[in-house]
Amino acid sequence: MNKYLEIWQLNKTFPSKKGPYTVVEGFDLSLRQGEFVSLIGHSGCGKSTVLSIVAGLSEMTSGTLILAGKELRGAGPDRGVVFQAPSLLPWMTAFDNVLLGVNQVMSDASEQERKDLVAYYLTLIGLKDAMHKLPAELSQGMRQRVGIARAFALNPKMLLLDEPFGMLDSLTRYELQQVLIDLWSQDQKTALMVTHDVDEALFLSDRIVMMTNGPRARVGETLEVTFPRPRNRTEVMEHPDYYRLRERLISFLEEHDIRKPTQPDAAAAVA
Repeated sequence: MNKYLEIWQLNKTFPSKKGPYTVVEGFDLSLRQGEFVSLIGHSGCGKSTVLSIVAGLSEMTSGTLILAGKELRGAGPDRGVVFQAPSLLPWMTAFDNVLLGVNQVMSDASEQERKDLVAYYLTLIGLKDAMHKLPAELSQGMRQRVGIARAFALNPKMLLLDEPFGMLDSLTRYELQQVLIDLWSQDQKTALMVTHDVDEALFLSDRIVMMTNGPRARVGETLEVTFPRPRNRTEVMEHPDYYRLRERLISFLEEHDIRKPTQPDAAAAVA
């Protein structure tokens, strides 16, 4: 396997009143370039902790992270992050929120080139007529579109998505899942996504990594998703393997449904 992102023996421990609380232990995962991988597991298993460490927003206790042959230390523009809430500056328009990041990573480009790039991605994601509105004038789904457009416009080496549709209603979530996969299909950035949603993972992913419960969570099982691309929801759900794969995911989650944290006071620190 051509390893593009390598996570090797990742460990993360938090202090607690009862002593060190190990959230993730011995976590190993490799992604191929251009692969879309989802992490799924119960709340508190540490999947968002893993993503935060890869993003450089949280420090690991021990382990090694390598992206495109270089060891990762701290946050950087080589990783574009999409959160549940897009963290837009309220006094800036959607356009200016995206432009702010583009200006930082594309300082060699002309001002017009940067503005054209921002307009291109906001148009592509369906905000052509709303790009000059303030965040308060946008719906939650539209604000999330801005966050997705910003991540792609920065042209990172990989995308990190932390339950990007978790706060949206079902119809908006389904729509944005299709928007995301259509946008991703254009250049197939290496992507790592955290989700609770079995159907979302099946629709978007090339591979689904199922995590055991914490404490000391690790990779429990990996599921290859071989639905042809490009994808649309109807074709995926009509694929003969869809319900077999879905049943396997649900069975794994049910098998790991009983959680017995030994240090409950620290469990709230992870997701």
